[in-house]
Amino acid sequence: MRKLVELLGFLFLIQGAAGLIYEWIGWFRLWVVVRYLEFLQGYEIVANIGLIVLGLLALTVAWSGGDKKKA
Repeated sequence: MRKLVELLGFLFLIQGAAGLIYEWIGWFRLWVVVRYLEFLQGYEIVANIGLIVLGLLALTVAWSGGDKKKA
């Protein structure tokens, strides 16, 4: 389960960063998921920042809770 959360966090982080790069520079046109969601039109930058925050949160949770042993 830890690896799944870590993978999802990494994907969210990469998608958010690529989305911001697309909005600012125009690269990664085909790779950005937020661009294809109609209900996010006009809120792309906010959605990409949200993806970055969610990705960092998921990575933090995956890395902090994985090494605890039950007594």
